[in-house]
Amino acid sequence: MALKLLLLPRTQLAAACCLVLALLLLPLSGCAAAAAVVTRLPGFDGPLPFSLETGYVSIDEDTGAELFYYFVESERSPATDPVFLWLTGGPRCSAFCGVAFEIGPINFVVQPYDGTLPRLVYNPDSWTRAASVLFLDSPVGTGFSYARDPQGYDVGDILSSRQVVTFLRKWFDDHPWLLSNPFYVGGDSYAGKTVPLVVQYILEGIEEMRHPLINLKGYLVGNPVTGEKIDMNSRIPYAHSHGIISDQQYEEYRFYLSYFWANDNATRAALGIKEGTVTEWVRCKRSGFPYTYDFHSSIKYHFNLTTRGYRLLVYSGDHDLIVPFSGTHAWIRSFNFSIVDDWRAWHLDGQAAGFTIKYANDLTFATVKGGRHTAPGNRPKECLAMAKRWLHNEPL
Repeated sequence: MALKLLLLPRTQLAAACCLVLALLLLPLSGCAAAAAVVTRLPGFDGPLPFSLETGYVSIDEDTGAELFYYFVESERSPATDPVFLWLTGGPRCSAFCGVAFEIGPINFVVQPYDGTLPRLVYNPDSWTRAASVLFLDSPVGTGFSYARDPQGYDVGDILSSRQVVTFLRKWFDDHPWLLSNPFYVGGDSYAGKTVPLVVQYILEGIEEMRHPLINLKGYLVGNPVTGEKIDMNSRIPYAHSHGIISDQQYEEYRFYLSYFWANDNATRAALGIKEGTVTEWVRCKRSGFPYTYDFHSSIKYHFNLTTRGYRLLVYSGDHDLIVPFSGTHAWIRSFNFSIVDDWRAWHLDGQAAGFTIKYANDLTFATVKGGRHTAPGNRPKECLAMAKRWLHNEPL
């Protein structure tokens, strides 16, 4: 066979060699994570001042489902700082919301759209100044995550949470040098339901000694949905007692810019998006894919995890009418944990940034003054200070 190959004309020999090489690599392609280091982004002036990796991890070989991620190394001390998984709400709102609108290292320049690529700038209030952050497009069908078989899009709270843990195990297999770093899970809005479920599944893996062993320390939820009626019941009394100033038009314009940026061919090339997998990027996919709301309440999971020794920070923007802080504080109080540090203001630059209270079992609740439903979006400095202090075990 080898002799016959050598006797082929040069062009046919080259083609045959390429085919053999492709066949040799094919069995490996389904196992390895596809990742790339991104040093420049379209719309950003110059090299990125932070370390960005993007890629895919296969989480279901039967359906060809792969989750897309953005990983930004800590800008402080990546060798020792916590690794922080961030899940966006929705469900099916892209992790890019976290990257560009909430806790990540870039922001859009808000200016009239003229048909050119929207401009990006560095966000000095990124949480990557305190931790390495892994932003994940989950569940399947979110952002740039996809499945080759349509059945792969049929997920719900429970299955998507298990798939996140599958993703984490494979991702840490490819990033073993980060396994010793403290690990936290966080998210806001609807992720308030799925974050504690993900943490529970990680805990089960630790107890069963499933490798790689993740160095789980705690978790964080912002303006969290629980699935309980208390989320809704607190809206009317809250609205009655607060005058709320809306920045909705400004927020919606930033979302508008993100649509054009993420669907630009140059952006997709820079991020390493696989051609033909996602025809149109949408910030939040409200229809088109099935989703099962099969996890009815996260409250008992919060209780179980905190009493098992895992730290928890719950924060709420005090101008949030979707999940008012009063309802969130009510279910926290229902645990009847003793108070370690009573209700007080917490400060930034000599000004009150909100209020906080700390309970037994290392449960901290904090409000963010003037914060909306996704508080880091309009109170970035305050939320960075809060997260940095909490992640590094400092009092708020």
